[in-house]
Amino acid sequence: MHDIQEQQNRVERAVLVGLRLNQKDETIWTMAFQELHGLVETAGAEVVTEVVQNRGLPDSATYIGSGKLDELRAVVEELEADLVVFDAELSPKHVRNLEEALPCRVLDRTQIILDIFALRAKTREGKLQVELAQLNYLLPRLTGRGASMSRLGGGVGTRGPGETKLETDRRYIHRRLVELSRQLDEVRKHRDLHRQRRKKQDVPVIAFVGYTNAGKSTLMRKIVERYGTGSKEVAEGRNRLFDTLDTTTRQVQLPDGKTAIFSDTVGFIQQLPHSLVKAFRSTLEETAEADLIVHVVDASHPNFDVQMETVYGVLGQLDVLNRPVLTAFNKIDLVPGTWLGNDPNSTETIRLSALQGDGVQDMMEKIDDLVGVRHLIVKAEVPYKESALVARIHREGRLFAEEHRESGTYLHAEVPQAIAEELRPYLIEEAQEAKPAKSVKTNEQMIFDMTDSTLQ
Repeated sequence: MHDIQEQQNRVERAVLVGLRLNQKDETIWTMAFQELHGLVETAGAEVVTEVVQNRGLPDSATYIGSGKLDELRAVVEELEADLVVFDAELSPKHVRNLEEALPCRVLDRTQIILDIFALRAKTREGKLQVELAQLNYLLPRLTGRGASMSRLGGGVGTRGPGETKLETDRRYIHRRLVELSRQLDEVRKHRDLHRQRRKKQDVPVIAFVGYTNAGKSTLMRKIVERYGTGSKEVAEGRNRLFDTLDTTTRQVQLPDGKTAIFSDTVGFIQQLPHSLVKAFRSTLEETAEADLIVHVVDASHPNFDVQMETVYGVLGQLDVLNRPVLTAFNKIDLVPGTWLGNDPNSTETIRLSALQGDGVQDMMEKIDDLVGVRHLIVKAEVPYKESALVARIHREGRLFAEEHRESGTYLHAEVPQAIAEELRPYLIEEAQEAKPAKSVKTNEQMIFDMTDSTLQ
């Protein structure tokens, strides 16, 4: 019994395998391979060694050549490794052939990322998204894996729905995929209701995006602590990959007194699996619907420029590069001397330290400038037949005076520009620009406290 428990508690030993293709950028390859090291450790395994091969193209049968495969088998046996992790997404054929040739489990980069996501998902939506991605990944890879599955007894790469269960009934997987898609559609409808309400209220949405471990959660926490108007609970950011998986949204007051919704999203990474981008569509839609994207960059990372390209690549897939981007170069306190980084793709840039809190106020003011909803002071006499318009002014504006006259309702109020346009035919005098208020909350905004758009 003691031996079984000791076996379960033992940290698994992993060998990393990298294929350096001749046509690939050396910096990007090295960065991605170093990230694989961090991903495997994040998943809970110990990296005992690395095996790297230089080739023009991957081997069609085993990904690496036969000679390198013999070398890998010898390394695995000598170090008593529990698993071999490859630096790319392997085809079903590669997996089958490698598992027949090696005396341990074979995983690829995608499986490791999925495993971490399964470990980190806490909300119902997050768990649904992870399971959907895992099932889509595993379905074409089930055939002929009986021998390898007999070696599965828990550990890295086996979290989530579980491969042994999946192998028993392929039809079950298809039914489960349909059910997961249906449940996620319900979540999306839930999100859409919140978005529609926010649009009606002219509440801007600011989405935080960035490479994993860039400091988005730490920055979000600092902002909510200082400027949050609803729930101030935000998970504390930690120095580890994919620390934040489930999207968190919080209500924040901008410097001009208006309310905004800040949304923290999952971090990006080199070779982010397509199945994850697809499964997390509802989460990433927070970015697609945002009025402003805050791109958080780790200024202290030696390859921050490559990380920025990766983020913009995913944003391009989401078709959101047409909206304003504020790039926040974070961790500036860790950069020695004068830092000269720049982001030519952004609307504005700022330097800050989320951990120290330096530059956060400046960032909030820039956000205010970029998303501030223009409000106008109006004096109008609205016909009684336009009672719905008067009701909107009560909900979304700030009323200074109201008087029921013979020809209609006289109103002196501060309203969003959209309503001011509708009032144009009834204006008594020209509308004036409203001065920033210290704190303005409409009745409906007081009721609406968007603390977290994810379903618990």
